[in-house]
Amino acid sequence: MIAKCGTQRVWHWAHHGNWNCDPWREPETLWHRSWKDQFPPEWQEIIRHDANGEKRVADVMTRQGQVIEFQHSHLPAQERTAREAFYRNMIWIVDGMRLKNDRKRFLAGNLFSVPLAKNLFITRSPERCLPAVWLNCTKPVLFDFEGFDVPDGSPREMQGKLWCLLPGRIDGYAVLAAVSRSWFVDAAKVREKTIPSDAIRWFVQRGLTARRWNYARPPHSGQPRGRRRAKY
Repeated sequence: MIAKCGTQRVWHWAHHGNWNCDPWREPETLWHRSWKDQFPPEWQEIIRHDANGEKRVADVMTRQGQVIEFQHSHLPAQERTAREAFYRNMIWIVDGMRLKNDRKRFLAGNLFSVPLAKNLFITRSPERCLPAVWLNCTKPVLFDFEGFDVPDGSPREMQGKLWCLLPGRIDGYAVLAAVSRSWFVDAAKVREKTIPSDAIRWFVQRGLTARRWNYARPPHSGQPRGRRRAKY
């Protein structure tokens, strides 16, 4: 910061240079700052320039070149798409506590009742449990419904977890993976892509195929129909 102590205006502090000229930037909340501080200072506020020479400041860019953007405020779809196209190898972390009903909606979605596998869930109606503005991203979106203090009465299944919505759909299903906060931070420091979207999608497709095959097994096959659990 620079002290502005002139004779024409009230004394105040100002940002050094053009720190705030990136139109994609948002004012930092404590949540935003706390997340950035999970990573080394030299990975924070990384400046890149687009084809027109405009400055873009990534919240975090890892040594492997992955950008992590932390989003608290509302983000227009056009701007979200522009960031995804510019950074390419990136993921979002979204503050799921910004609006008071977002966390309630997620819990009401009852995803925990029928998991596809451990920490892996599918739903045909993601709009019932997640903010609609994030449902069509082309990059993984991790929702943080706890912040850095576990809310009172938090279900055991949610504690210490981030909920990752994978891009795209598989047979009409949206796919969510639950990952621990500590695992995410550690993995982001060493992996080129923290969330292995392609591998998870392959696993889900395989599981859905096995489930359909299992339910379609004819009665004379000697195997029970309907509720046989597929092995993954």
